Amino acid sequence: MLDLNFVRGNLGKVEEKLRARGADPEALLGNFHSLDQRRREAITQAEQLKARRNELSQQVGALKKAGKNDEAAAVMDETRALKDKLDELDTAATALDEELRQSLARVPNLTRDEVPAGTSEADNVVIKTWGTKRNFDFEPKPHWEIGEGLGILDLERAAKLSGARFAVYMGAGARLERALISFMLDMHTQQHGYTEVLPPFMVNSKSLYGTGQLPKFADDLFRCSDADAESAAAGAYKDNDHWLIPTAEVPVTNLYRDEILEEARLPICLTAYTPCFRAEAGAAGKDTRGIIRQHQFQKVELVKFTKPEDSDAEHEKLTRNAEEILEALEFPYRRMLLCTGDTGFSSAKTFDLEVWLPGQQVYREISSCSNFESFQARRANIRFKPGGLKAKNEFVHTLNGSGLAVGRTWLAILENYQQADGSVRIPEALKPYMGGLEAISK
Repeated sequence: MLDLNFVRGNLGKVEEKLRARGADPEALLGNFHSLDQRRREAITQAEQLKARRNELSQQVGALKKAGKNDEAAAVMDETRALKDKLDELDTAATALDEELRQSLARVPNLTRDEVPAGTSEADNVVIKTWGTKRNFDFEPKPHWEIGEGLGILDLERAAKLSGARFAVYMGAGARLERALISFMLDMHTQQHGYTEVLPPFMVNSKSLYGTGQLPKFADDLFRCSDADAESAAAGAYKDNDHWLIPTAEVPVTNLYRDEILEEARLPICLTAYTPCFRAEAGAAGKDTRGIIRQHQFQKVELVKFTKPEDSDAEHEKLTRNAEEILEALEFPYRRMLLCTGDTGFSSAKTFDLEVWLPGQQVYREISSCSNFESFQARRANIRFKPGGLKAKNEFVHTLNGSGLAVGRTWLAILENYQQADGSVRIPEALKPYMGGLEAISK
């Protein structure tokens, strides 16, 4: 969530940034200026009445001391009338404050100045490329053909079990998925210094509000109960509401919701494997072949909590940690800086890592690494206590990225390591996790 005082003092800049995202400032902010003005007027009037009440209270004491009880009673009547008016003003200010909060809950983060202007992924900028694309002496196949041919991917039976956009991995295919999860977690914990977390796979509305999924993206989520997306914006959460997590970012970021962290603990670097569940409401007709876009998939996530002045450097480190997985597996990839129109709701700046898929002759996203600055921390109320006795608590900066999306890494192995006879070689880095298996063959 944006800082109310910042929006109030920089409304023109906020509107400009929202237009750069392709958003309509008037639709998002509505009558923000009018609401804010009425709220401040109510607060000012309340402060004036409180000052007057204090004056009258002093008069009552003086009149009683002087034995002028009748005059004191009249002043007390005026004090009681002021109290009723104060209650009305406090109620009005609270209601207006809640309206402003709900309005800001639907406003995306402001992108950094270095984020390129654009409306879609076509306007994203290539920052770097790595690796050499393999030259095949045969026509490379897409992963769904390779997986079905080897009997390690069964989309037909998955559809029988659950419907479209689900997959069943069989035999060496299931083992490869498990191997990738262990490999990624080991690399991030043993080489990159992250602490492993195994969080719940269901969360409440407040957690999804904290990271920015609610209330805007309720249709992209799976509900387990009568959770109400609109109540999330208003802060009215039910004790029994549950949603399946769309990413480990949600539970891991909310670990420190409503907490004040010691400065010495920062940065906190966490990694987590979880399944992820997405309704993909806006993806009808997209990526219907294979396992690019699924309702359920596995992911290893990286999450950081940093001081504001360190978040840029930590963003680069996090992105490099994800890239090192790709490099260990020897995948050609590229790093993209997302444009304003393609940057996610909560992010101020995002790098996408895209892996080369020879069977489809395209680069596809395999990790998205974002700096949210204080946007999520303000929604989730995650602060830190700087050094110094008089230092004021500050909001942390949060970052996260996929390290990596396991299913997309799985299919990248099939497409990049496929052989002419239909088999798939195991990357050297994964052989210890596959019991020394050299290749998957029929």
